[in-house]
Amino acid sequence: MSDEAFMQQALALAREAEALGEVPVGAVAVHQGQVIGTGFNRREIDRHPFAHAELLALDAAARSLGVWRLTGVTLYVTLEPCAMCAGAMVQGRVTRLVFGTLDPKAGAAGSLYNLVEEPRHNHRLQVTSGILADESRQLLKGFFERLREKKRDK
Repeated sequence: MSDEAFMQQALALAREAEALGEVPVGAVAVHQGQVIGTGFNRREIDRHPFAHAELLALDAAARSLGVWRLTGVTLYVTLEPCAMCAGAMVQGRVTRLVFGTLDPKAGAAGSLYNLVEEPRHNHRLQVTSGILADESRQLLKGFFERLREKKRDK
């Protein structure tokens, strides 16, 4: 499957998150062409600060492979990862990151920081950005517009 096809799966997960009132971010972990982990934001539902789409997908991937070293894994995520998630990818030895839209306020894969390609780390990821960026951006934009409308209506 192509990067676009896996990103479509991540977008479907992001829509699931949105339907539950979560910030619409979805992630898909792939190894040897097979999906081995998925996740979408669940911070509000789980009441847990670590329930980011990326961390949930990486946890499922590690369980699927039975190892913590996620060498050979590509993580597809609709939004550029934050510092926490980028750090987890470095620590977990993820091989490649593919993401949709940039996050200029918290992105740690090129926007605000670039932890995944930091030369001082002992591991760096290959990064591809901009895959289905418009779809990812519009999903997030619509979510936050509706959230602001709800706050105004109160």
